[in-house]
Amino acid sequence: MELNSDSHVPKYAQIADIFRQRIARGTWTRGFRLPANEELAAEFGVSRVTIRQAVELLARDGVIGAQQGRGTFVTGSLRQDRWLKVETTLSDLADMYRDTSPEIINISESRSDAPLLPEDGKPAEKYVFMRRLHSRQKQPYCVISIYLDEKIFRRSPKRFRNETVIPILNDLRDPAIASARQTLTIDTADLEAARLLRVPLNSPVAEVRRVFTTSDRTVIYLGEVTYRGDFVHIDMDLRP
Repeated sequence: MELNSDSHVPKYAQIADIFRQRIARGTWTRGFRLPANEELAAEFGVSRVTIRQAVELLARDGVIGAQQGRGTFVTGSLRQDRWLKVETTLSDLADMYRDTSPEIINISESRSDAPLLPEDGKPAEKYVFMRRLHSRQKQPYCVISIYLDEKIFRRSPKRFRNETVIPILNDLRDPAIASARQTLTIDTADLEAARLLRVPLNSPVAEVRRVFTTSDRTVIYLGEVTYRGDFVHIDMDLRP
């Protein structure tokens, strides 16, 4: 298996992450004996020292352990923490953000035009751009670029800076949100997203683009979100 040599994440950490995925997915179950270091070194094209470093990371977590004269075995289990639902209704999405109470780190704020597509609707006069990182229990799970109608932002700038935006917008009555759409695509983390989300470069991510418009089709909110792929859970009703 080829590792990403351009990543800022050390090779042993990349390998440890692959081992975690194998354990979480059940490929390596409790009691499974890991291949010999020489075999793993050949698989990843690294030295045995690098494999030992990766194994030591998991051993510290109590997930694997060495048995003298027998080898290294999976002693624990991991589960994918896919607590983050990408909801399909605006009210559910607002409730999800209320319930998670994310820790918000504002990276930047400025006045800007929004990168709208022709089908999105009419642009507002001006937008406030906010780039922020959302975390849960000190673990970052998404980085988001928000373009919010400046007139709406000026009504409650303190709230918009310190709270998640969608629940505030969902409660608005003037102007009310007439249309809310989102698209989701699967991608890989670029250098900035990998750094902010603390994942290896090119790790799987979910890219979500959200557009909220008023009754006259004015776009009051555009959100471009990059979610860590290992946190996302999608549950949809398939209507017959």
